[in-house]
Amino acid sequence: MSYQNAALEFHVGWKPGSERPAGEDNAAGPLEERFTVGDFVKIQSAFESPEPRQTISMSREEFVLRMTDIVGWGMKEEYQELFDKVDVTQDGFINWDKLTSFILLALYEKDERARAAVVPQWKNLEFLPAKHKDTIQKVIFLKSSSHYLTISKEGLLGIWGENLKLQETLPITSDATKLKHLWVTSLVSLENVNKIAVAFTCKEICFYDLLSKEEFLCQYKLQGLKATPICMDYWYDPLDANESILSFGDITGKVQAISFTTALISLFERPASACEDGDATATMIINWAELLSGYHKCCLLLEHKLHHRDWVRQVTYNASLDAIISSTTSNINTMVLAWREKSKKHLKMTSFNIVQGIHAFDYHSQLNLIATAGINNKVCLWNPYVASKPVGVLWGHSASVIAVQFFADRKQLFSFSKDKVLRLWDIQHQLSIQRIACSFPKSQDFRCLFHFDEAHGRLFISFNNQLALLEMKSEAGKRVKSHEKAVTCVLYASILKQVISSDIGSTVSFWMIDTGQKIKQFTGCHGNAEISTMALDANETRLLTGSTDGNVKVWDFNGYCHHTLNIGQEGAVDISQILVLKKTILVIGWERAITVFRSQSFNQFFIHPEEWKGGVQHYDDILCAAFLPPQTLVTGSYDGEIVVWNNSTENAHCVLHPDYQRLLKSKLELPMSVSAGRGSSTTPRADQATLEVRSSEIDTEGGNAVLRLCFLEARKDTAATGGANLVSCGGSGYVRFWDTIKKELLAEFLAHSGVGSIIMSTDKLNQYLVTGDINGWLKIWNIEEYCLDSIKSKVTQPPTLIRSFQPHEDRISSLEMCELGGRLLIISSSADCSISLSDICSASIWIFGQAKHWQIENGVSLPKRNANFVENEIQEECVRAMPIFSKEESCLDAAEHSPLGEKSKEDLIYNVIPSEDIHLDMNYKERTVHKKKTHKLYNAEVIQKSSSAFRLLSIRALKKLPEVNKPAFLLDPERYFREEPEEECPPIPEPPSLSDTLKAVFVEKNLFPKEILDRERRAKQLCQETSSEAKTKRNKKQL
Repeated sequence: MSYQNAALEFHVGWKPGSERPAGEDNAAGPLEERFTVGDFVKIQSAFESPEPRQTISMSREEFVLRMTDIVGWGMKEEYQELFDKVDVTQDGFINWDKLTSFILLALYEKDERARAAVVPQWKNLEFLPAKHKDTIQKVIFLKSSSHYLTISKEGLLGIWGENLKLQETLPITSDATKLKHLWVTSLVSLENVNKIAVAFTCKEICFYDLLSKEEFLCQYKLQGLKATPICMDYWYDPLDANESILSFGDITGKVQAISFTTALISLFERPASACEDGDATATMIINWAELLSGYHKCCLLLEHKLHHRDWVRQVTYNASLDAIISSTTSNINTMVLAWREKSKKHLKMTSFNIVQGIHAFDYHSQLNLIATAGINNKVCLWNPYVASKPVGVLWGHSASVIAVQFFADRKQLFSFSKDKVLRLWDIQHQLSIQRIACSFPKSQDFRCLFHFDEAHGRLFISFNNQLALLEMKSEAGKRVKSHEKAVTCVLYASILKQVISSDIGSTVSFWMIDTGQKIKQFTGCHGNAEISTMALDANETRLLTGSTDGNVKVWDFNGYCHHTLNIGQEGAVDISQILVLKKTILVIGWERAITVFRSQSFNQFFIHPEEWKGGVQHYDDILCAAFLPPQTLVTGSYDGEIVVWNNSTENAHCVLHPDYQRLLKSKLELPMSVSAGRGSSTTPRADQATLEVRSSEIDTEGGNAVLRLCFLEARKDTAATGGANLVSCGGSGYVRFWDTIKKELLAEFLAHSGVGSIIMSTDKLNQYLVTGDINGWLKIWNIEEYCLDSIKSKVTQPPTLIRSFQPHEDRISSLEMCELGGRLLIISSSADCSISLSDICSASIWIFGQAKHWQIENGVSLPKRNANFVENEIQEECVRAMPIFSKEESCLDAAEHSPLGEKSKEDLIYNVIPSEDIHLDMNYKERTVHKKKTHKLYNAEVIQKSSSAFRLLSIRALKKLPEVNKPAFLLDPERYFREEPEEECPPIPEPPSLSDTLKAVFVEKNLFPKEILDRERRAKQLCQETSSEAKTKRNKKQL
């Protein structure tokens, strides 16, 4: 008999015998990068010669011995590796000069790598197929609808999807003049009221409603402006969307701003004549003179004329400065900061005089810097409170700079010059870290527009009527990776406190959950085939891996393969789940039938499947399964059907579907042939009417596909109450709760919208449900009291959402929940090659494989619940996404009856850590109500608000303290603290010895009834007879 053994690759880490500098991690990098200044001083002293102007050279052996002795930490192998790196010429000797040259070069390369890590990598420059015939004036992004808008001078508005596909183009006209004489000068988005404002050369600003059913309805038209507005900006308060400011500058150098106070209700006062007409679609005409006269009480006007008839090139309002910033190309009053006074009716001006003027500016609130694009080829950095000189000057452009914009998250700065060169600057070091020459057509007269969408990493540059896109490449490579390739499955072994993960490269890794350290790794488990799923047995001593090569292998934790389960399929097989039960192993995922391996076959290395007695009951491929002791089995398929089976008889009872339910006849009553492949013509038998209904509602796009099934085992009384005992999820982002006893769909809700399929997991007590989607987002739901009782109509209201976060950048492939150190944890794996560990309540996220290890055992446990609220306890064991041998099914000698054989001796050395009960905080719903009540009480106590710089602070009256009465022991200390006379205590008699009182010999069997002892004796005798018969049969076979 031949046995296969996978390549075993153990992680070589720090040994207890070696020392490390304080605070250093076990795997902090090469030795030369971990030396401190003190270490370098020690090394230098070892190379110093007592005679002047002479240096000491060391051989390899001498260097290793001297360094380990002088430095005092590190392993000999590390110093040997360092010597080989320094001795590139292989002279066999190194000196201090060679060593320092190498270390300086290594540190320099490290700095270069670190600097390159923050420089964005771009895809090739792409020209978008726009339909604009004239110069593009503005590009904006609508956060509410995830659309881009572009507008050109001739009045053509382009609507782009988030995928940058042009969806629609609309002409924007004004009644004041013909289209050929009309120019659009600017466009802004009014996000809080779902409108856009467009400025025209006819001295008008039109407000269009984006939610109107009519084709781009113009709701307001602001007329009568004294000059043409050429630039605009809009801001609204995210905390109070009624407060907003529209600022614009014109060709006469005037800067004006309209401050709206009731934007959500109406931007302007509706005239009485408009109310009488009652036409909601009619455009409301607003005259500028009415605004000046104060007719519109909901508007406040601000303006200044400090730019002296120079065209205002850019204007913006900044909330952190509470100022309107504007700029021109003049060298006098080039940039003006108009600060709003306390009354907010007057402006206080600060002007910056910049040589030759500027084209544009941008402000970074965290750095408190204003960057200006100078006509003199310089990019200057200004403190808004210091107008005398810039705090920094960025040199490098050889032509006039026409645009600047901060990369706010990275504290970097983009600048674009007239020679079509884009530069990225490191603000801290004031260095140019990237230069890109854009390949635009040569033209002497052109206008460029620059817009960087930081949220999506897209940089738009327009050249006249052409729109170019520079898109950042995905930065998944810079993220900490747990595996070299996409992770497919993750399990938690609670006895060993280890996380087991697999990837598409056929690698299995083992991690310590309390520190995140990798302890061992098996490579090439299935050759080059992808490991699609894994499972553990009930004792957690055997690991089963399923691969696309059509095999399931059974391993111990030393990397030894005990069995290979051959599926018997040719070509690639997509195994989606392995379900390990008491006497069988079920493998599913690529066909309509269940593949079963029975325990009596596990006396050989290669094991072949046997026939599933229930035959084929699914119309499409089975994707998942779940088991509820003692005998309920459910399987879910791609078309949304869930078949309920009796695992003992292997017969199906019924089919559940969101749109219908149907009963199935057993195989004894209705013969059925088994289909072994997808292409078989054999289908389940059912009533003709049911088949017609089912065929009309067949799901061809997988919208109802069932990807995960989970029984709510903690709900013991669902048979009496009629509540949900099964949860399913999958296609279209829906989660459904089922009652398998009454065969009803009790609830369904949309957990993730617009993301396609999702997966899920739940904790042991079924209090929390975690769902994950293809974008790397996780959502935690409180299902403790969800669908506990039977209901008449289907529930569509979702349970309480505790929190939502994104630990991954790509599809979440597997989820596990476990309890450790008093904390309920979520383990998730993703196609972005990472495995994350997160807390169910806090925002902490750790990545397995990160340089700095964590300590969960030393972490702060979850806060205890308030006594006024209902307590929920969470026990230690986690519920696995991949089912294992259930402990309810196991008999007293589970290892003996398990199909995977006996427990390995090496695994017995691990101690089982007892479970610890923890208390989560108060119910989230009740806590929210408590916060709202507290907030209302707080607001009721506010009596005054300051209008100074501390105007956001609330001042309350101090409560008068009641008079405190002194306690009785202070008023009468003699009564409480006087010494009492000691009383003599009677002597305690000694108890008699055990030998004096023992009347009979203690026999342990006397404690148990005779029937139990006789049953135990017969069981042992039967076990001995069975083992002796098995040995006799084995000896006969060998003969």
